[in-house]
Amino acid sequence: MDSSILLIFIPTFFFVSITPGMCMTLALSLGMSIGYKRTLWMMAGELVGVAVVAVAAVLGVASVMLQYPWAFTAFKIIGASYLGYLGIQMWRSRGKLAMSAEQQTVAVDKDWDLVAQGFVTAIANPKGWAFMISLLPPFINAELALAPQLAVLVGIILVSEFVCMSLYASGGKGLKKLLGQAENVRLMNRIAGSLMMAVAIWLLVA
Repeated sequence: MDSSILLIFIPTFFFVSITPGMCMTLALSLGMSIGYKRTLWMMAGELVGVAVVAVAAVLGVASVMLQYPWAFTAFKIIGASYLGYLGIQMWRSRGKLAMSAEQQTVAVDKDWDLVAQGFVTAIANPKGWAFMISLLPPFINAELALAPQLAVLVGIILVSEFVCMSLYASGGKGLKKLLGQAENVRLMNRIAGSLMMAVAIWLLVA
């Protein structure tokens, strides 16, 4: 690929990634409740979802989804309902993701639950689809092979997303340490739960 194109694409996508959004807010919330290492599972699911959206946008799969908006809406409702339920549980200091005053850690039974959260949030994010559809095609050179170009662009996107989510999750972990005393555990659960519910509402109305 032309190096000049990459010099434009890299800062452009990083700026978009670092801007607060659904996935970044989710990373911040989970960073607070379960720490950075466990949040990596959510990040893995989110990165897979972003890769799927990016490839689908370039290959034109998005046009098929636009023909069946009811399926996309149903997926959004299911994803938002699940995240909203988790947020309410965290607000009430209950469920897998909530911290307890007695035990300053959180035990999540299945790491795949976190992977699913990240994947659903990425796939069901309409703004993510709109951005990929509008941004990626102009950077594709029709005279060159599609696969190598797409691999490079998607690779850049995933690295950028991972770095930005790591920053947000680390910030959440730092906030967890700040509020980690027993008397502040309920407050921390409510902040993390509120962020989780915000992502659910955002996903539902976007």
